[in-house]
Amino acid sequence: MRVWLAYWKKEWMELVRNGKLLILLLISGLFGLMNPALAKLTPWLMETMAESLQDTGLLVTGVTVDVMTSWTQFYKNMPMALIVVVLMLSGIFIQEYQKGTLILVLTKGLSRQKVYTVKTAVLLLMWFACFWLSFFITWIYNDIYWDNKTASHVVLAAALFCLFGVWVILFVVFFSVVFSEVSGILAGTGIVVVISYVLGIFPRLKNYVPTKLLSSQELLTHAAIPEDFGGAVVVTVLMMAAAGTAGMFLFARKSIK
Repeated sequence: MRVWLAYWKKEWMELVRNGKLLILLLISGLFGLMNPALAKLTPWLMETMAESLQDTGLLVTGVTVDVMTSWTQFYKNMPMALIVVVLMLSGIFIQEYQKGTLILVLTKGLSRQKVYTVKTAVLLLMWFACFWLSFFITWIYNDIYWDNKTASHVVLAAALFCLFGVWVILFVVFFSVVFSEVSGILAGTGIVVVISYVLGIFPRLKNYVPTKLLSSQELLTHAAIPEDFGGAVVVTVLMMAAAGTAGMFLFARKSIK
């Protein structure tokens, strides 16, 4: 247990030392501030641009913003935040392969299963921290400027999007075992996401693919109901379990030099 805790501490200290923890939290906080800020500034920006737009024949009328404007911006920014997390943390296994530090850890008695679970937990915790930090900052400012009660299922919609991020992270970990290069990890994860998108084009499958969760903001305006996402949640959870199990199985048999 002491070796496990020491490895857990080592992973977090590494994120602190290389500055990735601070950078990711700052970016997430910035995204959280940008959502209500852009919503509040939209009328001023449109008013500022009105004169120049009139010269081109476009007439700008009064622009009304509300809490939905800010939440819409939130769901536009979160895919970018997820990409940033993946890009910055996708090398969490690769660094160990290249430095040869995994051999040292394994010889000290830490099992491969525990190494896999620690690294997976670190990535997931970083995604949770980044996502919910941005969410709560947006929530607080939305409540100050408008009223979150005018939006429906705010927390559920966010949780569904967060689940999509967990799905992506678990495939990042899986491909970290399959490939020994960051490019392979990103390509493999990207292909899985693209396949989900393509399958979502078909009417019979669109409610059962993980990328369906990206439209969870429809809950805010009653354009969708929670039951619409039930099938996607089940499939996503099953795929997450499969990716996690397969990754752990392959890591236990991977040749580490």
